[in-house]
Amino acid sequence: MTADAITVRDLTKRFGEKTVVNGVSLSVRKGEIMGFLGPNGSGKTTMIRMMCGLLEPNGGEGYVLGHDIRRERRAIKRKVGYMTQRFSFYKDPTIAENLNFVAGLYGLPGARHVVRNTIEDLGLASRKDQLAGELSGGWKQRLALAACIMHKPELLMLDEPMAGVDPKARRDFWDEIHALAENGLTVLVSTHYMDEAERCHRIAYISYGNLIAKGTVPEVMQDAGLTTMVVTGKGTARAARALVGADGVDQIAHFGAKLHVAGADAAALSASVARIAQETGCTAAPADTSLEYVFIQFMHTARDNMQ
Repeated sequence: MTADAITVRDLTKRFGEKTVVNGVSLSVRKGEIMGFLGPNGSGKTTMIRMMCGLLEPNGGEGYVLGHDIRRERRAIKRKVGYMTQRFSFYKDPTIAENLNFVAGLYGLPGARHVVRNTIEDLGLASRKDQLAGELSGGWKQRLALAACIMHKPELLMLDEPMAGVDPKARRDFWDEIHALAENGLTVLVSTHYMDEAERCHRIAYISYGNLIAKGTVPEVMQDAGLTTMVVTGKGTARAARALVGADGVDQIAHFGAKLHVAGADAAALSASVARIAQETGCTAAPADTSLEYVFIQFMHTARDNMQ
């Protein structure tokens, strides 16, 4: 038993000869929003499916909501809401009809009352008679979230829920997630969006099956040890070409008329950027490092486990 909503140790999953999740240990506190980051194919979805009882691990152990992930997978499923990457509801029925169907699958007492309350709580009342297949991406995700929380789960697992959804819909969705967390729901969400990661209480970065970093966003950024400089002037295009392969330079990115340069060796980076800025008639100054730079740095230093 554990006081955390999720505690897993040395979790491992193999498909044939390929190790997709390699000895990952992770804990998620009750009432916490944990962001799960990593490149495509890094093992995030496999981790989520093992923790919500859909896949059995090849190695390791753990508890989810006090239940053993190997021996009590059915009990875990009853207490978890799992939202997949793809829209998985019938397109021809309406929002209300889809939710009534899901309520029946759960065998919820007073299903009509539960569906009506869920529709109101998630702001779906004005569209409850609209066909699910005609909804925009944001409304489809709101329907999916409604279906996931109708049975009052203690843990919500969201697998890249906002892929392809516009910024306004994403912000509204995240407002709902924080409201649910304030009422005690634990949330584990995988995402590629840095603004979404920054909305989480803590984040964990998994790269090709290995857990690389975890902690609050400031902690992860500080531990990454990156330095960023910004180069401005008419010669930024020439500066960018000259900086490729320069000592201390790990990343180069254009932002409008400015050039952002980042690296793990602060002294070498500063020297290279100062020299090339002078040679190209530009100016250079320190800048704040963003989470996106840290994310990309982790990708640069990780090895693809499928190669």
